[in-house]
Amino acid sequence: MAQIVDTNSFRQGMMIKWEDSIWEILDCQHHKMGRGGAIVRTKLRNIYSGSIIETSFRAGERFERVVFDERKAQFIYKEGDNYVFMDMESYDQIYVPKSVLGDKALYLSDNLEVSLELYEGNIVGIELPNTVSLKVVDTPPGYKGDTVSGGGKPATLETGLTITVPMFVEVGDIVLVDTRTGEYLERDKSKGA
Repeated sequence: MAQIVDTNSFRQGMMIKWEDSIWEILDCQHHKMGRGGAIVRTKLRNIYSGSIIETSFRAGERFERVVFDERKAQFIYKEGDNYVFMDMESYDQIYVPKSVLGDKALYLSDNLEVSLELYEGNIVGIELPNTVSLKVVDTPPGYKGDTVSGGGKPATLETGLTITVPMFVEVGDIVLVDTRTGEYLERDKSKGA
């Protein structure tokens, strides 16, 4: 049975059916319009084509929510434009094109466990853990006197992701990154950084 949601229930990451396709809600904002009714401004990504659009819906408009089957998998390596995962139950290798992963590919490091999202038997995305540990491969040097509370500097991580880190972070450090926001959390002390 289909699960129906209205625009008041929209949240980032939710998937809905709209215009004969499946869309991921990247952003949504509720706006009250003077005398008129409220609207919900959204930024949506088509999970098949990867195209991103911005559109508005009337408050209370109803949509079918898409709920995926999930399969636990482990990222093992990249081959061309495909990312190769190992199914944690069958140990089969599963090839997922970069176009399906989008920016989530920037958080994939060796042996990272994820959930593959399937809809009608096809892989349409992945669910990452909330935080990942990644190695800093390039960042300008910090200077004596820089403190934790000071500004930040750009750092390129092993996957190609660029984030802002505190001045004390150095090349070779392992840092924890929030996969929902793309923000630095802390140095990963469990990895000996």
